[in-house]
Parts: sequence; C-alpha cells; structure tokens
Amino acid sequence: MERRLVAIIFLLALGAVLTQIGVWMLGGHDQSQEFVGPPRSDYTLTNFTVDALDTEGRHSFTIVAPRLARKEEDGSIFVTAPDYEIIDNSGNVWKGTSESAWINKDGSVMRLEGKVDMHRLPTEKVDPVQLLTSDLTVTTTPKGRKGDAPQPKEKRMETAALATVIDPDHVAHGVGMKANLEGLKELEFLSDVHWIVPPASTVNATN
Repeated sequence: MERRLVAIIFLLALGAVLTQIGVWMLGGHDQSQEFVGPPRSDYTLTNFTVDALDTEGRHSFTIVAPRLARKEEDGSIFVTAPDYEIIDNSGNVWKGTSESAWINKDGSVMRLEGKVDMHRLPTEKVDPVQLLTSDLTVTTTPKGRKGDAPQPKEKRMETAALATVIDPDHVAHGVGMKANLEGLKELEFLSDVHWIVPPASTVNATN
C-alpha cells in the first residue's frame, strides 16, 4: 500500500513537470531579461560644440557647453552652462552665456535660463550692444515669401524679468522686454522703464 502511494505521488509530480515543460515550449521564450544594448530614449554629450543650420542651410547658432542631454520623445535638448553664438538676419554675431538652455527639436525656440549675458560684437556697420537679463526666450519665425523666394526668418527675444540694454548712446532697463534680435528693433519694455542718455549723446541729439 505504501509503495503504491509513493508511486502515485511520483507520477503526479512527473506529470506536473511535463506540463510545465509543454507550456514553456508552446508559449515561446520570455526574452525580457536579455541584453538589448543601451537605452535609446535619451543620450548625453560632454564637452561638445553644436553648429545649427536653419531650414535654408544658413548658420543659425552655435553652442559650446560641458553637457548636453537630448530627449528622444520630443527631440528637445537641455544644455548645461552654454556659451552660445547667435547670428541675426543681418549677419551680426551675438555672443552670450546663461546658466542653462532648452532648445526644441527644430531649433525655432531657445530658452536661456537663469542669468543671461548677451552682447553684439561691433563691426564697421553696427555698435556694440549688451543685454543683461534672465530667463530669456529666443524664437525664430518665418517672415513669409516675397514672390517665389522665402524671406529670412525673424529672431525675436522676450523675457518677463528685469532687462538692461547698454549701447554707446544710452542705457535702458525695465521689467519685461520684447525685441527683434536684429539691431534690437522694436525694443519694448513692459513696466518700470528707465532710460539714461549720457551727456555726449544729449549734445549730439540737440545739434
């Protein structure tokens, strides 16, 4: 009797093992634990330089920074402590720094975060200009078409923070600013505006 009980238990255990083997063979293999390479959702760069072109193939901006992280889901990039160079539509070079920057996939929106220091390099045609502010957004939008030819894209700047603009003729600052990057055309301060004109400029303006 005891031997028959042991034999029955053995057969039941063997049947359970065979059943599990059959399920494994028919159901396929679980490969979730297999190595498939590094994650593809994000990537980072260190000590890098990025030269960006616009849709017409012209140089739009350059960024040099110690670290860049790109998100694959939306194509945006986040940059730590960027040292950047932006070209306006007249070919003038603006250089600057900020604590960090965020740029969307096509480069049409650049958010310079934290303290921002930008300055336009002087040439024979333009004077130097310095812009001091924080949390500045630079957007690039098409101007439209003239006949069959696409017009240059317009770069605009906007911030809700205190902004100061310094050039040889004046010092202006206010809370909240909107401007066209090209020569700071259409410069507008939203509130608490102060405009300081040096004495030499005042004399020239009255003559």
